[in-house]
Amino acid sequence: MLQSKRILAVVPARGGSKGVRLKNIHPLAGIPLIAHVGKVLGAVPAVDRAVVSTDNDTIAAEAEAAGIAAPFRRPESLSGDLISDQQVLHHALTAVERLEGSHYDIVLMLQPTSPLRRPEHIMAVLEKLVSESWDAVWTVSPTDLKHHPLKQLTVAEDGAMEYFDERGSSVIARQQLAPVYHRNGAAYAVTRDCLLRRQTLKGPRTAAVVLSEPMVSIDTLDDFALVERHLRGA
Repeated sequence: MLQSKRILAVVPARGGSKGVRLKNIHPLAGIPLIAHVGKVLGAVPAVDRAVVSTDNDTIAAEAEAAGIAAPFRRPESLSGDLISDQQVLHHALTAVERLEGSHYDIVLMLQPTSPLRRPEHIMAVLEKLVSESWDAVWTVSPTDLKHHPLKQLTVAEDGAMEYFDERGSSVIARQQLAPVYHRNGAAYAVTRDCLLRRQTLKGPRTAAVVLSEPMVSIDTLDDFALVERHLRGA
């Protein structure tokens, strides 16, 4: 609880990952990936309840071993590649409240694939949301200007190349580019009203917490190796 606001943490972890089979429980630094979420949640007492949203019994068992409850299973209709985070969180919130007769004011999403998050990152998001009355707060990372949207190109099947955004044709120097940021998956916090009534994770008043330290969103085995190097301080 934070300033009388009850907080539900939801860890989305479906079983159908494509790049790495059962990615959410693949070993990282000797423990399943999802166990890293359990470790960091143990250092965030503001969270009242933490649950996993999964369609897989093995993932559910690993989550419970890491201190994350698994009181329901995600239905098949919410387990595909094109299901939004909003749909997953909406289902998790309403399922927990129905099963437990509880009520939560804030939903915190912690994706297992961002294991470099720290407790202070989570608290920064929650405190900003509550103290400044935002609809949602996300962690983001600065995007290297080499990868700025105005420097991106498209290539057609016949090899024809175009600017992704025509404004890119006028960019001469990097000093012309305004800083941009990308989601890093470390933490998303959203109010109950924004999630259920507005049906979005990005309401009219959404803010960012910018993380300057390295953040890796795991998709491949190479990403696992990269994160392990970070964890070793290499």
